[in-house]
Amino acid sequence: MKIKMKPTKMKSKIVLFMLIVLATACSKVPAGYVGVKVNLYGTSKGVQAEELAVGRYWIGMNEELYTFPTFTQNYVWTRSSTEGSPNDESISFQTNEGVVVNTDVGISYHINSKKVTDIFQKYRKGIDEITDIFIRNEVRDAMIKVASGNTVESMYGLGKNDFITNVDSTVKAQLQPIGIEIEKVYLVGELRLPENIVVALNAKIEATQRAMQRENELKETEAQAKMDIAKAHGVAEAQRLTQQSLTPELLRKLWIEKWDGHLPNYMTGNEASFLIGNK
Repeated sequence: MKIKMKPTKMKSKIVLFMLIVLATACSKVPAGYVGVKVNLYGTSKGVQAEELAVGRYWIGMNEELYTFPTFTQNYVWTRSSTEGSPNDESISFQTNEGVVVNTDVGISYHINSKKVTDIFQKYRKGIDEITDIFIRNEVRDAMIKVASGNTVESMYGLGKNDFITNVDSTVKAQLQPIGIEIEKVYLVGELRLPENIVVALNAKIEATQRAMQRENELKETEAQAKMDIAKAHGVAEAQRLTQQSLTPELLRKLWIEKWDGHLPNYMTGNEASFLIGNK
């Protein structure tokens, strides 16, 4: 005996099946993203000419949706396995003496929403692959180019800031026309140099500091000597002026001002004439 399914139940299952298919075939472009629909097969294979704004879209079996964030992205390429990728993504380059330098690098950037399709057509990758491969290559190439014109000594000191500033401007100039807006390229931590180079540079810096200290001490000694000479000249000049001002009249006046009214018991002729004064 066959049990026939009621038409209403049959229709309900068909509708449910169709809803599931529709739900799975719909993809979402979330807020802060721009979508690009790609046709994988057939004569229309390729990228649609327009970007997809925020919303849900029907994605067929021969289509694929890529989403690109238009807000700021931050990424670091480091040696550490706890930042960025678990693999060593640090970047190495050479100075103009051929010294190999290794460092961790960070980047902040965003995608120009009006050029998302152009970016995909150029790279044929999603945002993660573009960051890990193409943007990293641009940063590495810029570091190699800029470092080739710098000495290891300059980059170990204050020149490090000039180095990364030049790298930043070089990467911006390369990627801005494509639609990748670089906000900042920066160093994460210190430059890693061969140990023997570090020892030599530190020894040179220490010797320079000692020389500067001795020079400062010499300048201080010279300044103190000049002060002492000036002080001695001042004392001598004061004494000379004092001696010139001590005339007999002034001495007699001072003596009278301090006299208590009693004459000494004994006075020599000179003292008497001094007291009485010569007319």
